[in-house]
Amino acid sequence: QVQLVESGGGLVQAGGSLSLSCAASGGTFFSNYALGWFRQAPGKEREFVAAISWSGGRTSYADSVKGRFTISRDNAKKSVYLQMNSLKSEDTAVYYCAGTSTTGVMIRADSYVYWGQGTQVTVSS
Repeated sequence: QVQLVESGGGLVQAGGSLSLSCAASGGTFFSNYALGWFRQAPGKEREFVAAISWSGGRTSYADSVKGRFTISRDNAKKSVYLQMNSLKSEDTAVYYCAGTSTTGVMIRADSYVYWGQGTQVTVSS
């Protein structure tokens, strides 16, 4: 069983930056897992933010964050990261990391088996 724990959320002014981390524990072969970040704002459905393949060689981003957010991973540290720059008020949400044992890049939430508990990101305008 894999456990995912996010950290790094907080309050930031519009135009600022935040870096989220997600550490995995349990399970085996973390390097075989596709990883992703999703977010959910109050009253809205959970939406895709970014995803990365097992090797880190392929990534995918939602149009709303392309050019501002960067996903990366460190398989030795069993961690995935989300660097968020030029933050906007509409980026305010609870951010979740997710993982699943596959070699592709997964952008659908129902493709993921493991989820973290989420970390709050609030961007003030």
